[in-house]
Amino acid sequence: MAGGIRPINRPRRFKALSLTRLVPNVATLMGMCTGLTSIRFAMQDRWEAAVAAILIAGIIDGLDGRLARMLNASSRFGGELDSLSDFVCFGVAPAMMLYFWSLHELGPIGWALSLLFAVCMSLRLARFNTQMLGEPEMPTWAYRFFTGVPAPAAAALSMWPIVLTLQFGEGLFDSPYFVAPYGVLIACLMVSRLPTYSFKKVKIPRAWVLPLMLAFGASVAFLVSSPWLTLSAIAAVYLISMPLSYRSYRRMGVENQNELDKADEEDDDGESDEDPNEGLNRVHQN
Repeated sequence: MAGGIRPINRPRRFKALSLTRLVPNVATLMGMCTGLTSIRFAMQDRWEAAVAAILIAGIIDGLDGRLARMLNASSRFGGELDSLSDFVCFGVAPAMMLYFWSLHELGPIGWALSLLFAVCMSLRLARFNTQMLGEPEMPTWAYRFFTGVPAPAAAALSMWPIVLTLQFGEGLFDSPYFVAPYGVLIACLMVSRLPTYSFKKVKIPRAWVLPLMLAFGASVAFLVSSPWLTLSAIAAVYLISMPLSYRSYRRMGVENQNELDKADEEDDDGESDEDPNEGLNRVHQN
């Protein structure tokens, strides 16, 4: 306005955040730093520490989301940071470790396979982040499964040749001709449509609670006393569970479709039992 007083544009003040709301993001950053440190351990040929760093990063990744929900600190920034951390810890770090471990012996082909693993991880995370956009709502039972192998599990499975070598010694499992096709298999499983169990959604019957607690305690004891053998067994069990998860997914899908078909037939029978002229007769009577 000419001759008038111009309004003062004051800088926008950002709302202060409590320290508790920063805890999940700090945990995510700790996990990312742990995953990056595994690369340094691999460059120093400290393979035990490198594998342990990836596993610790996976544990932190499973906790930061729960912390955010417990503290009511979920945010879009935290979700984006978590996705970036997952790519670094479970895509870049394992790919570099496999290259330093064995794939470097294949020259440019080995480097290309390492890049393939990281690219498949990025595609896996992108699909996971956008899976709720433009897709039809899934039935309740479908949430018991992941689509493909999840990122932390894929990173742990990629470490299996290293763990087997630490347990059984050099020879077969550190050969690039074993590591290369195995790494490609895990990369393909990440971006596949194979349904795998989501253990977060599994409900344990009361009768199985005590046996599972005993099994968990025994697993921890074996993990402390013989870590590499225990980790090898856990990876083998997870790989074996994939055909079982596919079979379970198909069975649940067939059962759900049969229930829908049965409900449609009942609706059709109910409609056919009514006299089509009954409504018209009532209108004439009135």
